[in-house]
Amino acid sequence: MINVKELLEDIIEEKINDESIDLIESGLLDSFAFIELFSRLEDEGIVIQPTRINRDKLRTIKGIEELVNEYK
Repeated sequence: MINVKELLEDIIEEKINDESIDLIESGLLDSFAFIELFSRLEDEGIVIQPTRINRDKLRTIKGIEELVNEYK
């Protein structure tokens, strides 16, 4: 099972102390980080089409976890 928090921390090279933080508004996830996120998920067999999802789900760790579970 993919640990989304650990994956994100590896991508942004920073610890996330508040799991409810808005990853986009805080600047933790930028366009390059999104590409890396989708690429790593794809390596795990989870293909998410960014144009077909509710982008608000990408704002929090919980939202990304929900997407991962939907696309497993």
